[in-house]
This record gives sequence, structure tokens and C-alpha cells, in this order.
Amino acid sequence: MPARMNRREMLGVCAAGASALCLPTLSNAKPPNTKVKTFTYKTVGDLEIKADVHRADDNKTRPVMVWFHGGALIVGHRGGVSGRVLQDMLGAGYAVVSFDYRLAPETKLPEIIADLEDGFTWLHEKGPALFNVDTSKVAVSGGSAGGCMTMIAGYRAKPRPTVLVPFWGYGDLIGDWIGKPSPHARHQTKFTKAEAYAQVDGPPIADSRESKKQRGGFYEYCRQQGIWPKEVAGWDHHREPEKFYPYMTLKNVTKDYPPTLMVHGTNDTDVPYEQSTLMAEQLKQHGVEHELVTIPNAEHGLAGGDPKLIVAAYQRAFEFMHQRMR
Repeated sequence: MPARMNRREMLGVCAAGASALCLPTLSNAKPPNTKVKTFTYKTVGDLEIKADVHRADDNKTRPVMVWFHGGALIVGHRGGVSGRVLQDMLGAGYAVVSFDYRLAPETKLPEIIADLEDGFTWLHEKGPALFNVDTSKVAVSGGSAGGCMTMIAGYRAKPRPTVLVPFWGYGDLIGDWIGKPSPHARHQTKFTKAEAYAQVDGPPIADSRESKKQRGGFYEYCRQQGIWPKEVAGWDHHREPEKFYPYMTLKNVTKDYPPTLMVHGTNDTDVPYEQSTLMAEQLKQHGVEHELVTIPNAEHGLAGGDPKLIVAAYQRAFEFMHQRMR
């Protein structure tokens, strides 16, 4: 190894004894010609639950990152991959697997998490043959509800992922921030109760592009009324909070939890910054390697944050993930 090789350059060096995957650094990566293939990883009744696989259009075995979309577990689809993350990961030689999962309230929380678990089982059992990936190590990322799913994967996915990078995620599903009426303007809606529920009165779905209704309006109504936990899980979070615990990462961190880097803005009015500080406290308490990258004055999705700090946050997220995937 060259004597003057710096830390970032070291990221592109193959570890001795590792597989033949030698990944470039983010700074010098050139986006390859890529392809996207869609697979059905699970069928429930007549509903096909799908995953998009983004990867270089070649025959090389690639490392893999799983992505979970946001949308409060109510809205969204596998196409909602962060463009910045996708470009970075493809440029660095990864394949990116973006999972759909059934959406609430038509499907309740236990079955949503069952989709997560089944997705990882499919990835490990079928992924190497179907799209030529190395699943000996798996990175996981996602934003907002996708950040929540990323955290849940840290203890529900088998085998455990190698590294987690949740963006503005949450490990608590019943706290006042989500379980009481929200004061924030973003959560106020003009929908009446009947109009809100009319947006989600169809059969189960796993891709909100297939719905012509305004599912986001139902989410706003849930936050306005403080009923999101009950509508997503089916349980009264005031009377039966313990039913939520198996699905709350804050209640399930152990010393075996994967290394985790979180990114969050301090002015987030959708998922409070405190959600990441609470996770950091749990990770510290159990001796889990972790970092919290804070963007001062940034709203949900880092809106309004310093662009230079945001670029640096994504860079650090990439480095943290890449180091552990080597």
C-alpha cells in the first residue's frame, strides 16, 4: 500500500483475502451503464410484491445495498430511491435492491414487517443467481419511513445486515410526536374524516402508483388527529403500547445490532431530530458502533440545510457504509 495513501483512497483498496470486488471511491467513481430489472419476491393472494434491482449491465458479481422507500408506511413505492444515493452506490460498483412492501392501513404493521423479512430471505436465497450479487454482506438504507424500516431490518432481517444508514428515520412508533395530534402545518388537512378514509378504502396495495387516490391526505389526517399508530398497526397505542414493542427499534437494540450511521436535520417537523438522538443513546448504551450526522436548521429531507454540510453528510454516509462492506 502506498505510504502516502489517504483515508479516502484507502476505501478503494481491496482488503487482503476479500472477494474479487474492488470498489472505487466515491470521488473517482464513474457511473456505469446500468439496467433495472423488476422481480416479484412475494405473492399474497392476487397481490404481487415487487423489487427493482439496479446494477451495472455486466456479468460481474456486485455487492448489494437494500433500499426502503419512505411515505409513512402509507404512501410510496420501490421507485422512490434517492437519486443521490443511487448514483453514488452504482458508481461505486454496488447493486441496489429497492423493495416494495404492503402499505397501511389496508395492511397492518406485523404483515408489513413480514414483507421486510421475506424480502431479505428472497435476496439471500435467490439474489446471487437471479442478478449476480454477493450477499455475504448487505448494506441497508432508506429515508423517513424507509429509515424506520432500515432500523427494523437491523434486528428483524436474517441474517443481520452488515451496516445500516437510515436518513431521518425513527425507532419509536408510539411517542407523543406521532401518537398525539400534530401542531405542524404540514400535517393539517382539509379532508373530513370520511374523505380521508375514502383514500384508503380499496384492496391491499404495495405500490401507491397503482392507486388514483390521495393517500398522502390520509396520512395528514392521521397526524392531525394523532391516530397514526392505531391506523398503521390496528392497536390502541394508549391502551396497549406493549403490542408495538416488537416493531420498535428503540426496544430491540442489543450488542449485536449492526453498525449504524444516521443523518438528520435539527428542524425536522415530520420526524423530530430527537428520534435519531434517542437511537444514538440506545446504540451507545449497548456498545454498538454508530454515528449521528447532524444538519443544523434542516427540515425533513434536509430541506433548508447548508448545501455543503448536506454534501458532506452523504459523503460520510457513503464512506461509513463502504468501509464496513469491504
